[in-house]
Amino acid sequence: MAAESILNRKALRDFHILERYEAGIELKGSEVKSIRAGKANIGDAFARIENGEAFLFNADIQPYAQASHEIPAPKRTRKLLLHRQEIDKLYGETQVAGRALVVLKLYWKNGKLKAEIGVAQGKVARDKRADLKKRTVDRETAREVARFNRKHS
Repeated sequence: MAAESILNRKALRDFHILERYEAGIELKGSEVKSIRAGKANIGDAFARIENGEAFLFNADIQPYAQASHEIPAPKRTRKLLLHRQEIDKLYGETQVAGRALVVLKLYWKNGKLKAEIGVAQGKVARDKRADLKKRTVDRETAREVARFNRKHS
């Protein structure tokens, strides 16, 4: 089963996403096959700018079972491929207190693996409760609209 995209649902729950960026990822050959097989987890993944380069940390890509040689470590640091202007802008964004670079999803685009990176600000408990309340109200509204449409059509 090929994975269309790998989502980080925890990031959307715990953070307000202020901006989104698309970045390529520097991978080894067996890692690509492993991701295609859906053996990746980005639940704790984050990005950081170090020495003018962007890196991906804590992305768990399990080793490919049929790999013949060079099996990379599952949680190794991987380089993110971004333009210089994007790296400089992201560095400036992360210098603001309370902001971080969070990996939102991994997806395929024109045969290449891309990572969606978000500039994120942490949510507090009351923000999470407000999100839950809004989702509940939206769900109930949609249910009532569907019931009305079934009754009057």
